[in-house]
Amino acid sequence: MAKLTEDQLTQLKTSLQQRYLDLREEVRGELERSGEQRYIDLAGSVRDAGDGSVADMLLDINTAMVDRQVHEMREVEAALKRLAELSFGDCIDCSGEIGFDRLMAYPTAQRCVQCQSLHEKTYSHEGTPTL
Repeated sequence: MAKLTEDQLTQLKTSLQQRYLDLREEVRGELERSGEQRYIDLAGSVRDAGDGSVADMLLDINTAMVDRQVHEMREVEAALKRLAELSFGDCIDCSGEIGFDRLMAYPTAQRCVQCQSLHEKTYSHEGTPTL
């Protein structure tokens, strides 16, 4: 495990736990709002294709937001697991230490700054569709 003090570990754990609770509330709120059937009502009352596509877009945005939040919750759970297994703060690529400042800014970080930069340069094209 990275050389973090007990106080630093406590700060990071608290930050991770609070983020998890915040995300859980966000997901709950999104699901409750979608349960109000406002999108279904909107889609049911459309008069033309433009209104229908707006209703579909609103539904897709809601789904994408929940998906992003659930993905982040999984990242937080994985970080808490690494914290419990004493591998928290170790870079998954070079096994070096991820700095405390980076972890405070991004507690779910799995790579040090140098390895993350290299990873982004190497794999930046993967999410980009091509013809």
